[in-house]
This record gives sequence, structure tokens and C-alpha cells, in this order.
Amino acid sequence: MKFAASALLWTPFFGEEHFGILPPLREHGFDGFEVAFFEPAKVQSAAIRRALEAEGLEALACNLLPAGLSPISDDPAIRARTRRHFVDAISVSGEMGARRLGGPIYAPVGYLPGRRRTADEWNCAIECFQSLGDTLEAHDVTLAIEPLNRFETYFLNTVADAVALAETIGHPRIGVLLDTFHTNIEENDVAAAFRSAGAQLKHIQACENDRGIPGTGHVDFPGLAQALREIDYQGWITIESLGAWSELASAAAIWRDLAPSPEAIAFEGLRYLRPLFEAAAGHA
Repeated sequence: MKFAASALLWTPFFGEEHFGILPPLREHGFDGFEVAFFEPAKVQSAAIRRALEAEGLEALACNLLPAGLSPISDDPAIRARTRRHFVDAISVSGEMGARRLGGPIYAPVGYLPGRRRTADEWNCAIECFQSLGDTLEAHDVTLAIEPLNRFETYFLNTVADAVALAETIGHPRIGVLLDTFHTNIEENDVAAAFRSAGAQLKHIQACENDRGIPGTGHVDFPGLAQALREIDYQGWITIESLGAWSELASAAAIWRDLAPSPEAIAFEGLRYLRPLFEAAAGHA
């Protein structure tokens, strides 16, 4: 199991001006860094890859849909543009050296039409993601689709629905990303929910119930560690949050400091999580 820090702890627009973030990450024990982006054309993929390699950090990627795109739109032209966006996002991820690309990419974050999802929307999502299989293979990238809580999306909220979506898509390079912040809201038993994802679980984002430092709230991380041992999860865990210092703070309804700094969430979170998960993995 490997641990990464998310660029979203600092900024949703990671570039060369932020490379100073990287050296302390390896010093504090991180194995990788997750780069979040909206528009693939604006990602400095070659420079980011060189910077990460220089620090001995592996790359991961997270995509957030820009305004005006949606794979479940009732407008075929928008769906076509969104598919092209995904092809570019996969390509850029590969150029960065990222073998994991995740995110809530089935609908714009915060889009709440005041109703449940429709069968047509579900089918549009399946059709879009199924069409990406060859591109994922070509760039050696695995796509992990992330359910969000009910206040951020109406389309995909639970682990069961995310697994059902991935199973219906039916491609080995497409699975599920689970985030403890969202599962803590939507699942009655977080550990059991992660356990139920089984082989569809491709990536994890770890965050406390208030998006603060992991281990300082009531997310059941010990139970989660045991559940991951039981399903033999060997993938990545990214520590992710959105602080009041981030450009996305208002979108995430964060109106106060959740920690003294992004570094506090990353470094103190890793000090708590790594020994906990490593101890569980070594427990017979």
C-alpha cells in the first residue's frame, strides 16, 4: 500500500509555481503526489513528471469536469465534447506518468437538478465510459469513478451504486474511487462499504469527517484498515482535503480553517494513517 498527498490540499491549479511543495513530501514519507486538474490542455505534464521524478514521487491524477461538460447531458454535442475531454485527460495523465486517474467525472460537481437520476443518464454514463477502454489501454491508465455525497451530486452517492456502475461498464481498467469524507456521510458502516467494493476498488482518498486531519475526527479508519486487509487492497491512499486557503473552498462550503496549514493535514495525517494501515496489513 502506498500513500500520496493531493495537490488539492494546496491548489486545484498545480503548476511550476507550486513545485516547492514537493521536496518535503518525500522527506515526510509520502510515496506519491496526486495532481488535480480541470482542463487537460493547461496541465504542464512534462514539467510535472520531471519534478516528481526528481523527488522520487510517483504521479497520480484526479480530474474535475470543467463548466459546460457532462457525459450525461441530454445534448449529444455536449456528450461528444465531454468524451474528447476524457480522452485528453487520460492522455495527459499518461504523460505525467500517472497510472491512476480518478474523480467524480459523471456530472459537474454541485449540479443538483432537484430530482433523481434517470435511466437515460445512467445509460449515457455507461456508454461514455465504455468508449474509453482503448484509450485507457493505450496510455496504461486505470480510471476510478468517485461517488460524492448528496449535497454535491445527485447522480452517484453510494458505494453500491458506484460498484454497479463499474460492473455494468465492465472494463478491467475502470473501477471505483472511494473517499472517506463522502462515505462517512452516505454509508451506515464505512468499513463494510469499502469491503463491499472488493475488486472494483481502484483508489482511495482519505479525509476526516470535517475534511480536517485524518485521525482527529470520527471516521472509522481502524475499521477501514481491517476491511482493506480482508479484500487484499494493495493500491494507493491519497490524503485529500480542501482548506479555506484553497480556490475551491467556497464550492466545498469550507468557511473556517480545518487545520493550521495544508502541510499539517498531509504530514500529521500520514503519521496517523501509515502505521495504522501497515499494522492491519501485517495482522494475520
